[in-house]
Amino acid sequence: MEEFELNFPCEYAIKVIGVDEDNFQHFVMQVARRHIAEIFPESVSSRSSRESTYLSVSFEFMAESRAQLNALYEELGADPRVKIIL
Repeated sequence: MEEFELNFPCEYAIKVIGVDEDNFQHFVMQVARRHIAEIFPESVSSRSSRESTYLSVSFEFMAESRAQLNALYEELGADPRVKIIL
């Protein structure tokens, strides 16, 4: 699989979809803040699935490096509630 090349720093958008329990949005943002210096509140949005089983949390930020993104994806993906990271 070919990896898409990014030129850092760059604007980056992420969507995390997971089981909507135990304050999932708070968890996602808490992890994100450990890896990202600044997240503007207006860039954060969330949406529940039709039956409120899942929640998608989206936000944009300035990505500084591939290592930063890898660490963010790794920590988010380690939680069993997280189903998809786009």
